[in-house]
Amino acid sequence: MLHLRKRVLSHLLSAAPAPSTSRLLSLHRLLSAAAPAVSPNPSFAVEEYLVGACGLTRAQALKASAKLSHLKSPANPDAVLAFLAGLGLSGADVAAVVAKDPRFLCAKVERTLSPVVVGLTGLGLSPCDIARLVLLVPDNFRQRCVVSKLEYYLPLFGSFENMIRPLKHGSSILDSDLERVVKPNVSLLAECGIGACDIAKLFVCSPWILCAKPGRVLEMVACAEGIGVPCGSGMFRQALQAVSYLSEDKLAAKVDYLKKTFRWSDTEVRTAVSKWPVVLRCSKDTLQRKSEFLISKVGLEPARIAHWPVILGLNLEGRLRPRYHVMRFLKENGLLKRDPSDCTIVKLTEKEFLEKFICPHKDAAPYLAEDYATACRGEVPARFIFA
Repeated sequence: MLHLRKRVLSHLLSAAPAPSTSRLLSLHRLLSAAAPAVSPNPSFAVEEYLVGACGLTRAQALKASAKLSHLKSPANPDAVLAFLAGLGLSGADVAAVVAKDPRFLCAKVERTLSPVVVGLTGLGLSPCDIARLVLLVPDNFRQRCVVSKLEYYLPLFGSFENMIRPLKHGSSILDSDLERVVKPNVSLLAECGIGACDIAKLFVCSPWILCAKPGRVLEMVACAEGIGVPCGSGMFRQALQAVSYLSEDKLAAKVDYLKKTFRWSDTEVRTAVSKWPVVLRCSKDTLQRKSEFLISKVGLEPARIAHWPVILGLNLEGRLRPRYHVMRFLKENGLLKRDPSDCTIVKLTEKEFLEKFICPHKDAAPYLAEDYATACRGEVPARFIFA
């Protein structure tokens, strides 16, 4: 029986991507013919079935069996296992699905699972895509409304890959009410001047915004404007994403920390946040270390950093510190004809930096490239230690 069902589903899933109603009916008839009438089996032990047929560990089976105590026969679970095999899932994949959602074994193949596959195939999903969806959100997959939800989400996110990313961290976007929550939030953000592409980027990185109560999203919008980033500006999406992580109290505390750490005035912290809202998401440790380096070591003025806050997003150990060492070495040894700006030094790509400041000095400083590579690994070569 398992073999027959696997062949049926494999055949249908390998067909053209626009399934017809007749093909769905054929699936229903074939599966019905393959399935025996369900009758209670007094010897059926759910826990043993989960271990033997589904591949769960004993501990997993014990936990899952509590949700399947009503099962009296293996008939429906057998049909579900055949369905999963037909999707191309391995034994380990099947065990993962059942362990994550034991009630998947109770789903009706004819009534629910097969129509979902047909519907998703009609939306352009490949058998591989469908299998990934089952693995990520088995509880949502056994609900026929998943098809209409994906019909809305796929164009919103722009691609299946974009849509699948937030699902790796939870199924909230599929659990949310489209009409009362999701669509009002999308409309609100569009009214704030966020284009379709930026809305997709926002939801890929911060899917909870999509699923938040519309009133909460309004609060986020007001908060983003409150830190100096108006609706419609190029930084508004990043500002909205940054404040979505913080309560009002935490946001105020973070602003105070920025002022103290970088010696900024109220105007300067507002300038920095409006130019690079991501600074609100940086950890205190990261901000402290970069403040000590940029202000105490490099000698940058706090006002300069406030007007160029993106420098705080650059890797301290892998870019800022090693390049500082190189420039200091070149100056100390009289190898610089003129001082480049700090902005130029850190904005160059790695290839450009090597070509401009390392390669031209290979005769005068043959060990410079090696010392720079060492510095990029977090070590300070002796030649980069100055009195």
